Amino acid sequence: MLLEITTTHHPATDLGYLLHKHPDKLQSVELAAGAAHVFYPEANPERCTACLMLDINPVDLVRVKKGNMAYQDQYVNDRPYTTNSFLGSAISKAFGSALNGKCNSRPDLVETPMPFMLRLNSLRVDAPLEMLERLFLPLGYELKTETIPLDEAFPGWGLSKYVNLTLHKTCLLQEVLTQVYVLIPVLDNSRHSYVSQQDIDQLLQKGKGWLENHPERDWISRRFLRNIRTLTSEAILRLAGEEALSTETEASPVQENLHQQRLNRAFDRLKESGAQRVLDVGCGEGKLLRLLLKDGQFTKITGMDVSFGELQKAKENFHLDEASPAFKERLSLFQSSVTYLDERLLGYDALVMVEVIEHLDEERLPTMEQVIFGYASPSTVVLSTPNAEYNVVFERMDPEAFRHQDHRFEWTRAQFSQWCAQVGGKYGYEVQIESVGPEEPAIGAPSQLATFKKKNT
Repeated sequence: MLLEITTTHHPATDLGYLLHKHPDKLQSVELAAGAAHVFYPEANPERCTACLMLDINPVDLVRVKKGNMAYQDQYVNDRPYTTNSFLGSAISKAFGSALNGKCNSRPDLVETPMPFMLRLNSLRVDAPLEMLERLFLPLGYELKTETIPLDEAFPGWGLSKYVNLTLHKTCLLQEVLTQVYVLIPVLDNSRHSYVSQQDIDQLLQKGKGWLENHPERDWISRRFLRNIRTLTSEAILRLAGEEALSTETEASPVQENLHQQRLNRAFDRLKESGAQRVLDVGCGEGKLLRLLLKDGQFTKITGMDVSFGELQKAKENFHLDEASPAFKERLSLFQSSVTYLDERLLGYDALVMVEVIEHLDEERLPTMEQVIFGYASPSTVVLSTPNAEYNVVFERMDPEAFRHQDHRFEWTRAQFSQWCAQVGGKYGYEVQIESVGPEEPAIGAPSQLATFKKKNT
């Protein structure tokens, strides 16, 4: 299992900086069922090739568990010899910085287009071979395929499902890696990988900027998520929502998706409040925290989430383990729930909850209200939630379905307004409600955001 990345950019050895892997060293990373090795068969100013070789243990494929399933249910299989199954994980672990568009030693290289040739050996393709062209040609690749015979000694047996694929494109390295990360797994629908909710975020993150408008977008989404209906429906819905938004806004050449619009609007309201100490409740991987960090007004920024996994992502995103004492003093993270009387919620000027309350059972809302508005009692609370009336815009969405499988409810504009008035009256807050996203006649915008201001403050 081998991925070769070659460039003739001058000097070609800049590839080593981009990949964060020195051409003179053999480097390895561990995978769930084996390892991946990075080495350079050639490295000179005219031409440089980096190889990512996967060394998969077939016994571990059966013994290692993920969720409630093993990677493979039999010892004799083709998984150790095909590129698809572990390639995404190997790229993420071996070339993580390049995949995320980072190069600390030479940041200029990240934005430098280079001519690349990628060769993927022993690629399993259980879709029609024409899908290779339908996937890669719209993205500007030149490609060449070599189908491997079942047995060279017996040509009458015909061709196998395995190909050697060569791709050529001049672009950013990050662009190549993210597209390979998404497209290679979808060619093998029998791959072993366990798929969960987090894979939707991975698909949208790695597909940002190109998957939304790809002619095979829906097919790619279904195959990436292994045709799991609930996950696929959500992914397609979110991609379609971003596409719909991009046709509505003409003010900026870089269109914002709906989630980013929510974050920006919440940031604006926090900025206007004059708050200096802000707690992001349900911070996830830290996208709003990153916005807050860019503004000197916010002197103490804290992220809280019920999910330990999301907090780990945020911790890694901000490199908190290696951060300076001053940075750690300004930014901190902790795990808790909006239904706990946790003393760590105290002492903030503002609390923000972007798309959080709809993940609670409605009978638990009074407890959340008491914790946030009564116990923590900040001067400002900013929160957003979906507008259920807008769901009819999404053609692929079932009429009775929610936008996310983890939503416990979704309110109409009238229901949200009534709830806000009730909470404000009970806990002494004035409230203003506004729409987020493109508005449609009679049904409003996709999201609604409320800003609660404590009276007499």
